[in-house]
Amino acid sequence: MNISVYKKRSAWVIATCLFCLTCMSSFSEPPKIVNIINFIRLLEPRDAKITEEVLYQTVVQQVKIMKQYKLSGTFLLQYDALMDSRYQLLLKSLPADSFEIGAWWELPQLLVEKAGLKWRGRYPWDWHADVGFSTGYTPQQREQLIDVYMNDFKSIFGYYPKSVASWFIDAHSLNYMYRKYHIIASANCKDQYGTDGYTLWGGYWNQAYYPSKINSYMPAQHAAQQIPVPVFRMLGSDPVRQYDHGLGSGRQGVITLEPVYKFGGGDAAWVNWFFNTLVDDASLGFNYVQAGQENSFTWDAMSKGFEIQMPLIARLRDENKIRVETLETSGRWFRQQFKVTPATSFSVSKDIEGSDLKTIWFNSRFYRTNLLWENGTLRIRDIHIFNEHFPSAYEQQPVTENECKFFTLPFVDGYIWSKPQQLAGLRLKAIIGGKEELLEGGDPEFTKSGMASIHISWPLKNIQGTVEIELSEKKMTTQVTTPLPVNWFLDLTTAEGVQLPFGAMGTKQIDCSFEGMPYTIRIRKGSFSKPSNGAVLRMNPKKNIIQFHF
Repeated sequence: MNISVYKKRSAWVIATCLFCLTCMSSFSEPPKIVNIINFIRLLEPRDAKITEEVLYQTVVQQVKIMKQYKLSGTFLLQYDALMDSRYQLLLKSLPADSFEIGAWWELPQLLVEKAGLKWRGRYPWDWHADVGFSTGYTPQQREQLIDVYMNDFKSIFGYYPKSVASWFIDAHSLNYMYRKYHIIASANCKDQYGTDGYTLWGGYWNQAYYPSKINSYMPAQHAAQQIPVPVFRMLGSDPVRQYDHGLGSGRQGVITLEPVYKFGGGDAAWVNWFFNTLVDDASLGFNYVQAGQENSFTWDAMSKGFEIQMPLIARLRDENKIRVETLETSGRWFRQQFKVTPATSFSVSKDIEGSDLKTIWFNSRFYRTNLLWENGTLRIRDIHIFNEHFPSAYEQQPVTENECKFFTLPFVDGYIWSKPQQLAGLRLKAIIGGKEELLEGGDPEFTKSGMASIHISWPLKNIQGTVEIELSEKKMTTQVTTPLPVNWFLDLTTAEGVQLPFGAMGTKQIDCSFEGMPYTIRIRKGSFSKPSNGAVLRMNPKKNIIQFHF
């Protein structure tokens, strides 16, 4: 064979192999990442029995059990704990290759006064949003507070923290920390409504996102408008039950991986189920959970859950089923892997013992959605739209109330628009035997259909056929496949008397307004109509397809 021909063929074979390997790797199993994050307060004014020594010994025990199982993790210091010599000595003794020390961004009296500002709190640490968080201060004051913390942290540890987390941090503060101190990662609270006076509702449900420069809770759609610091969602929400928990009570309850909770992170059956679904069920991009606990709950309250979780996490790590790493490490990986917020999903194909509920959460930089299968029927219980131009109310002006609220733009809200006996959502119906009926089916199957898309196939029972749903970065597509034509549709129902964002409706779009922000919901395939059965909206298919473009 001619040498030049041989070289050309060899080059072609190598290129083809590399291409195939690239394709294989692009559909390889996404990583499952666990961050063990424990954050530290010096004092707990809400309970006289929780002394500074009780809080300190809680952290000592957390360190001990993590060392026992050779687990890496992150400890985040509130400023008053940062300045305490006991915590300094304890955390300086930890090996830097497996433990990260960072900042917990709640603002105690010691920090506020050192920054030259007046303390307005009821106690030396006050959890109200207008006192204990950066939202309670002007942008200039926020920078003063950050400078004091960062400089004192560096004087103690010799470097600036790479991770700064809190229940919520405003975008101005987050961007200032990034630009001046080059932080790598942040984290905020799970989605919740009213809990502890903090509402974060409708956001990127799990994993992590790049926030908008004018709204730290809102994922940005474009790199130019984002703060390049990934914000990881904390606490490990129950993907099935957390959403509806406390419905009708004005604020949600808590079902999370936090080890203090008897049903949740302190229950062995729940913990094993949660990690099984985290590891085994289909997911896009990567799957993620934050383990660990704030020391305010004390070791006595959290020890059972810790002793359940830590050996399990260590075993899954040793079996190469999860990556256990610091928040900084995850942040660096995220920034290398994703230039903009990725599409991710968290699915549950088998619920805890005694329940047949199934669910999937899907997030992208454009929208999030949640689908729930209950009693053989499907309820799309949540769709929220993301818009980087929607500003937070707290970016330029301090909050004047003791609560904070962060929202995105609702299209379907199965919590706020519901009452205990009237659950809101999109429901799949058809005309069967001349009557409207909910479509009923078996178990849905979740499969990755691309780098940024997941496919759901749901076999039907009361008619022959399947429902095929494709969730991708900008689109949500539903198709009912049957041997014979079927008159099917999606109806949106809500509880009576709830405030809805919908305004003028055409066949192809609905004009909406929420918190002063106008936005439009468009249906690319299909049409909107107002049915006579009491539903708020109906979505009708075109050529057997309903497709939204967000």
